[in-house]
Amino acid sequence: MKEKKQMEKEGLNVVRQKILVVDDSEMNRSLLSDMLSGKYEILEAENGLEASVILQNREQEIALMLLDIVMPVMDGFELLAVMNKNEWLKSVPVIIISSETTSSYVDRAYDLGAHDYINRPFDECIVQRRVSNTLMLFDKQKELENIVVEQIQKRENDNSLMIEILSNIVESRNGESGVHILHVRQLTEMFMKKLLEKTDRYPVRKKDIPLLCNASSLHDIGKIAIPTRILNKPGRLTDEEFEIIKTHSAEGAKLLKEIPLRENEPLVKMGYEICRWHHERYDGRGYPDGLVGDEIPISAQVVALADVYNALRQERVYKKGYSHKKTMEMILGGECGAFNPILLECLEELSDTLEKELEICSEQTTTKIEIVQAIEQQLEKGDMDVSERTIQLLERERMKYRFFANISHEIQFEYTKAPEMLTLSEWSADYLALPEVIMNPREDVFGTEIFQKEDFSELLQELEDKGREDSIFEGDYLLTINGRQRWNRVIARSIWSEAEPGEFLGAIGKITDVQREIEKFNDLKTVSERDSLTGLLNHKTARGKISDILSKDKELNYILILFDLDGFKQANDCYGHLFGDEVLKTVAATLVEGTRRTDIIARMGGDEYLLFMPYKDRSKMPVKRVFRMLDKDYKGFHISVSMGVARAKDCNRNYDALFHMADAALYQVKKSGKHAFRFYDESDETTKSVLSLVKDDEESTEGGAEK
Repeated sequence: MKEKKQMEKEGLNVVRQKILVVDDSEMNRSLLSDMLSGKYEILEAENGLEASVILQNREQEIALMLLDIVMPVMDGFELLAVMNKNEWLKSVPVIIISSETTSSYVDRAYDLGAHDYINRPFDECIVQRRVSNTLMLFDKQKELENIVVEQIQKRENDNSLMIEILSNIVESRNGESGVHILHVRQLTEMFMKKLLEKTDRYPVRKKDIPLLCNASSLHDIGKIAIPTRILNKPGRLTDEEFEIIKTHSAEGAKLLKEIPLRENEPLVKMGYEICRWHHERYDGRGYPDGLVGDEIPISAQVVALADVYNALRQERVYKKGYSHKKTMEMILGGECGAFNPILLECLEELSDTLEKELEICSEQTTTKIEIVQAIEQQLEKGDMDVSERTIQLLERERMKYRFFANISHEIQFEYTKAPEMLTLSEWSADYLALPEVIMNPREDVFGTEIFQKEDFSELLQELEDKGREDSIFEGDYLLTINGRQRWNRVIARSIWSEAEPGEFLGAIGKITDVQREIEKFNDLKTVSERDSLTGLLNHKTARGKISDILSKDKELNYILILFDLDGFKQANDCYGHLFGDEVLKTVAATLVEGTRRTDIIARMGGDEYLLFMPYKDRSKMPVKRVFRMLDKDYKGFHISVSMGVARAKDCNRNYDALFHMADAALYQVKKSGKHAFRFYDESDETTKSVLSLVKDDEESTEGGAEK
């Protein structure tokens, strides 16, 4: 207290460390607070579950935790297990405070990561001294860890910089930019990570990937021995010139082998493999040694694929660059030599992300170098205290910020698997009239009343099944928000642990209302594309959109629904045409509100409408739900519909054929008495003429395709 008062007297700002006291006894929490509040800021929790919520949101602020063992809801041992799982013990030391003195309790606490153990009743001097010592020792430990991490990081940066300088010198002789080196490194890392996910047959582990990436930068150093006139020749090489070019692989290996006293360094050994054999091919037709299959070291195989892909994409003195699509076709078609089949699988699986990753690599290269230099300067000045874990946590927070900054300010949430809880943003909690932190959300209002229970569980399973490499999920769900049931889109990103294999930790995401008309019509460019009365698509526009979908998407299941209003003439006759228009607009609004953004809705004319919808399987086909949704009263007039439904199968993915089948099914409903829905059935005698028409449509479509 004297120190604090003296600092305040001298006008110095006092930043007090925060201590979290976790005990179910309010008296114990009060006693400990009285003992420590003079020097520290005290936070309190009644049980382990409350403490885990505080740690989830404020881990970086907590300097130390005082933890009781015997508590309701979640005891001290369970909380220590959660802290281990989430790696919170790396940043928050724990002192156990308990009246339990049996050795089994004490031993278990230390085994789970506790730093010290204080018995009750509390002695103020002992508590203050133990807290002070633990904080001091923990700070010293972190300081030493930071020094080691910074030294390793600086050494790795220096090594990478020297390799890049050497490689760029070689590339500049070849008339190419250093971006090729960066891209080969990036591709090597991506291919190697994907390969390790698929198999463990090769003697390379995740910890070897940085070494492999550094060594990949050396793959063409042998070109330093090739005459510039051959390297930069714009036309086709002669046979003699090509033979000279081919010597660069052996020359590069020779350069590395002759480095004095360094031949056994891992970087040199791996660089030798890559330099000498990155032009070998899996079928034995490569050079310089004609190795076959896995006689070629896997390091050289991976770099070979990365080198070929990037060489095809880049413009060279003797060729234009190819598109990603053309490059994939050439490699997978065997036009660039033979590669390991497993590596080709990796290439195919990464196809969708390659372009984006390389673009990011190119755009951020200069910025990354500048950031590294700035950090190193600050570290040298002593202005920063950065540990590897802090960098990871900051990166995670930046990832959250970028994700939420790119989406609208609507319902935002963070889901944590262990302990299972859901945290809502302040605005979202207020809008939904729910607490900001919801424990066990599957069983709470959020997972049972806002979501349908099976849908929320399905969402969480989808996020976990996505995997670390494909972590973003989008899906439409029928939610009940503030008493109103509407279709909403959920966009979420899963969060995974750094350790291998990755463990699903939770997700961040948002819920957005997809029924707003502005979203329904945001792709309509002219007034002529929509019906002037209801704002829905007109038949011509809907036909074009559906035809386009059916021609491109051969995998998803679709249904086309045609329906009209039963007894609509009575609405006009009894209530007038203005009332009839109101009924038509009410039906349109009901359709907009009860369907998804991916559904296509159109007014055919009069009281006839069209719906085109994807579905997962027959058990989840939305026909019955749509039929019931449209059965309603409007100002004394009962709205009911008759529906004909046709399924898009492999044999009828043609709009006109699908339309005629739905129309035939609707005719059968009208013939049988209205107010029902019916699927098209080719066994009906009355649909034979439609079958003939469908066949003619399909034949004409196939003929057009052949022409």
